[in-house]
Amino acid sequence: MERIRAPFVDADGVAHYRNLTVSRIQGFRPLHADLRVPPGEGRKPLIAFLHGGAFGAGSRVDLPGPLEELESPGFYQRLLSRGYAVADLDYRLSSEAVFPAQLEDVESAVCVLSEAAEELGLDARRFALWGESAGATLAALAALDKESGAPIHGVVDWYGPADFVTGAQGADIPGNPIYALLDGGVPGVWDRARAASPTRQVHADAPPFLIMHGAADALVPYTESENLAAALRSAGVRADLVPVEGAGHVMEGASDVGALVDQVLDFRDEVLDAS
Repeated sequence: MERIRAPFVDADGVAHYRNLTVSRIQGFRPLHADLRVPPGEGRKPLIAFLHGGAFGAGSRVDLPGPLEELESPGFYQRLLSRGYAVADLDYRLSSEAVFPAQLEDVESAVCVLSEAAEELGLDARRFALWGESAGATLAALAALDKESGAPIHGVVDWYGPADFVTGAQGADIPGNPIYALLDGGVPGVWDRARAASPTRQVHADAPPFLIMHGAADALVPYTESENLAAALRSAGVRADLVPVEGAGHVMEGASDVGALVDQVLDFRDEVLDAS
């Protein structure tokens, strides 16, 4: 990691590291992370959050509406008050680069934060990813990648597409977000679709997963998460599946989003303490 500037420390003692450069790739914009570290003794476990946006939109500074609109305590307050550091990560969008660039960006960011863990006050033995929609796909893929070396000890997958071959299709349809992600006009698109499908990358050494999905999601069907959970369980991996009744995509319509966040943190506590 490049030189780390001193953080801004707010009135609650939270250290804010803004625009940490986690990747410089020739020909592309620098990729950044924003990191919040709560006060207190000892290194903090990390939750790295990955935004959605159909792989072609969104930003690390954007939360999905139901999380952005949480009444006090807000999203970041809930995580920080439970002792977690929180990083929001950039990755290249599909208009900038095609898959697997996005996965490489996530893995690079996690590795860079791990390398700087001592300086940043992080515990690299307790890193977890939380992704929503497209970000959930990338979180799952990063955790399932045996070759990356990125320390990932748990995954929270919120309504992520899980299979681009038989599930979230569109790899061969111009104008579809998956076509853009996988460069569908170039030969080998179905090989790339398999490589980008978490359900098809499952193995027994994967970390635990918590998968939460709106039962009324009309954009990414709930069956995507059902199938991923079944594949993980078949491999002997813990996969907690939580259908959210009445909720559509981005958890719109969920009766209590704050309770869902608290459930995520309970899972994190259990998994990261065990790791």
